Amino acid sequence: MRVSAERLRAASRPDASTTQPLSTSAADVGILLLRLAVGLLLAGHGAQKLFGIFGGPGLSATGKGFEDLGYSPGVFFAGLAGASEFLGGLGLAVGLLTPLAAAAVVGVMINAMATTSPNGLWAANGGMEFPLCLAVAAITIAAVGPGRLSLDRPFRWRDGGWLSAAVAVGLGAIGAAIVLALK
Repeated sequence: MRVSAERLRAASRPDASTTQPLSTSAADVGILLLRLAVGLLLAGHGAQKLFGIFGGPGLSATGKGFEDLGYSPGVFFAGLAGASEFLGGLGLAVGLLTPLAAAAVVGVMINAMATTSPNGLWAANGGMEFPLCLAVAAITIAAVGPGRLSLDRPFRWRDGGWLSAAVAVGLGAIGAAIVLALK
């Protein structure tokens, strides 16, 4: 007996009477909390660099600091870092274009780790502990997916996966390598 494609599709659809309403799981809330904490803190950090709000120095002063770290022209690289943190952070917080938002965060955090790694691991010594945690959090969000409580809900990367994680790591690493090569 030959089964048509339409009959197979119809058979795989759940019956409307047996489907249950969508409920919010602890995982959905947990990933939302992670996205909000990491994303909004990063967005705020980027806003400090770009706009001088939340007690930040603003673009001009941040640019001078970047020059001191060997990034020239400092204002350009400070703006790039600030925009990556601000837009990547907002993207993670609301769960929009999550793999790309995570890539922006990973790229800027790789640069932060490259700058702080001579001081070792621990933040108390000026080390790379904090940027490492932020990069891992961004990769985790991409790998797990932003969940149902996100603007990415209608897209297939809502549930994360290897491809989403690879996009975050790969594009972030490529962006970081370009910036470090131009520095």
